[in-house]
Amino acid sequence: MADSPLEFGWFLPTAGDTRAYGVPEAAVDVTPEYLGKVAKTAEESGFDYILIPVDRACWEAYITGAFITANTNKISSLIAARPGYINPVLLAKMISAFDRMSDGRICVNLIAGQADEEVKSEGVTYTKEERYALMDEEVTIMKLLWAEEAPVDFEGYFHQIKGASIDPKPSRQPRFYLGGGSAAAWELSAKHSDVHLFWGDMPEQIAQNISELRSLAARHDRDTELEFGMRLQIICRESEAEALQAAEDLIHHIPEARRDLLKIRVAGSEANQRVQELAAEKGLWIAPHLWTGLTRFRPGAGIAVVGDPQQCADTLQQFIDAGCTSFCLSGYLHDEEAERFGRLVRPLLRS
Repeated sequence: MADSPLEFGWFLPTAGDTRAYGVPEAAVDVTPEYLGKVAKTAEESGFDYILIPVDRACWEAYITGAFITANTNKISSLIAARPGYINPVLLAKMISAFDRMSDGRICVNLIAGQADEEVKSEGVTYTKEERYALMDEEVTIMKLLWAEEAPVDFEGYFHQIKGASIDPKPSRQPRFYLGGGSAAAWELSAKHSDVHLFWGDMPEQIAQNISELRSLAARHDRDTELEFGMRLQIICRESEAEALQAAEDLIHHIPEARRDLLKIRVAGSEANQRVQELAAEKGLWIAPHLWTGLTRFRPGAGIAVVGDPQQCADTLQQFIDAGCTSFCLSGYLHDEEAERFGRLVRPLLRS
């Protein structure tokens, strides 16, 4: 919603961190101490939540989130619900317990569109289309369990539940986030999400997407409830020249073979395909200070805001003016970039 306050999330690099991909001495090992440092820096820099990823190379997200919560004071954990991985009654109970233990410091990231090859390697055999339908059922069940005092019955295609209940209930219903570009992702977000996160694109395209998604949400009487945001990388330095050099250093040593592997990995993802199309059509810069360099080698949200503090703020402000109020950001190294954003960029932004 246009009058919602701005919120900012940061990324926890549980698969590793680096100043320069392909340079071993530039890498930072994943340790509890380093992850705790990133989370504490994000909290001290004013971030509202920290995104804990669930890629196969990442540390298990709920255990990691519990550790992060125990070692911070205010920042929330954004942790995935993935269809077919955890029984929805148990997941509702897990999230409720996390909420009560942390004084409400958990939010839920809805992820159904991962690559088929990855989910099959983890024992989940549903197709992508089935996973979105299953996710709809599982979120519906969780919301019912959190809201209803009486035992819950549910008769769906995937789940049949008789007399389920959980105790305690969460202190409030956790916020749901979803990032995705397919029609199935948009429909799920329109029905269930509190925040839809777009991956990097041009601000005018984001404004159009917001209008279309709001129309979808209106079919569920949620057009005033759904908020919008961006999932972006950020490379901010004191000067533009330093930022450009940091961006170049980040990808300079990555072998081109990684690009071919990426194309295979993201072939089934519409959000990833949109990012790849932008990079192919526009080159390294889809707009001033919006850089696609990472998208040549990194799946997911690889488009980066690059520049000095004012340039970064002006670029983010274009997305705010387009209707975005939530920003899930990441940058290298993750502790250092979080500190720079909080100190140099955040004070320049306006709702």
